[in-house]
Amino acid sequence: MDGPDGLLLIDKPGGMTSHDVVDVVRRALGTRKVGHAGTLDPMATGLLIVGVGRATRLLRFFGELPKTYEGTARLGEETDTLDAEGTVVRAAEVRVFRAEVDEACAAFVGGSMQRPPAYSAVKVGGRKLYEEARAGRRVEAPPRPIRVDRFEVTSFDGRDVGFLVTCSGGTYVRVLVADVGTALGCGAHLIALRRTAIGPYRAEDAVAPDGVLAPLPLEAAVAHLPRVELGPDEARAASHGRILGPSGVAGSHAVFDPDGRLLGIYRDEGAKARPEVVLSG
Repeated sequence: MDGPDGLLLIDKPGGMTSHDVVDVVRRALGTRKVGHAGTLDPMATGLLIVGVGRATRLLRFFGELPKTYEGTARLGEETDTLDAEGTVVRAAEVRVFRAEVDEACAAFVGGSMQRPPAYSAVKVGGRKLYEEARAGRRVEAPPRPIRVDRFEVTSFDGRDVGFLVTCSGGTYVRVLVADVGTALGCGAHLIALRRTAIGPYRAEDAVAPDGVLAPLPLEAAVAHLPRVELGPDEARAASHGRILGPSGVAGSHAVFDPDGRLLGIYRDEGAKARPEVVLSG
């Protein structure tokens, strides 16, 4: 087996891109097989899930997990990037009460459609939106469905709003902040953001990218998925990626042999269970 396998929970500092973190991990562990789940903007800090070796093949199963953030929004100013890294393009007087801010945030709880911001890595026509924006070209990505489970105000000093939000993967918190500013009539932009959780994974369990990097076992990368224990015959079949009988579990599920070894990810399709990822063979 080439190189280490496993999961890293990284506490990303501000100023680093998610790709910067991947590069640091590659150098520290001496392997190119490193990837991350759930990009964080350079300004943001907090939990970044990093897969090493075979765990990179499991990163796509983190996409549907809810993300939790703590952040601060500044009312009265809009920026071109919707956050503090951009240029102020409009300023307005702030005349709102705490109750109005609470109501504006609560209005975004639930399902909706959100358009990715102009300064983002989303691609349209093969080019990233931020490349088009920096070139002075206005290109819009189609809106996509998001879900906000929680959007609460934790502090308000008349201008800056502390908040806690739990939302679906792919949600741009800076767009939520800008939308709140629009609803309040004074504009707003994001000035601080920290991701504290991705599903059951927590930032307090994370390490700095320049700390001691000891990948968690491969099984940690599927801790959020249903677990199915296979008998000896089925385990042998699964180790070679063969079709199994249905497990009765909805969605993707992790399959293990009788000794507790992770074999892969399967999904029921009618009367069969088909492999999505095979990790042994």
